[in-house]
Amino acid sequence: MAKAEIKSGICGFSATVTARAEGSKCLISIESDCDAIQRLGDELTEVDTFQEITFRDQGPSALQLGAKNCYHTDCPVPVGIIKAVEVAAGLALPADAAIQPSKADE
Repeated sequence: MAKAEIKSGICGFSATVTARAEGSKCLISIESDCDAIQRLGDELTEVDTFQEITFRDQGPSALQLGAKNCYHTDCPVPVGIIKAVEVAAGLALPADAAIQPSKADE
């Protein structure tokens, strides 16, 4: 099982993603104070592990449902879901990922 704690940034919302591998599938649970992410979580409860980690065919369900439910294209939650799936399935080691935007001096 894997868990990802995701802080989305300036919106102030966060999400907790839990993923559990069961054969070639991964069961997903998402808790968030963001209504859009909670809707995503209501729809995304199970994925095919190997389909979730590739852009082949339909691509990841997390990205498809992120596009359907999220208000902002830069929301990190869909990618965080994919990271949790990878770790739960033993396809990646758990390690922090970060995006740290700042204004650059011109």
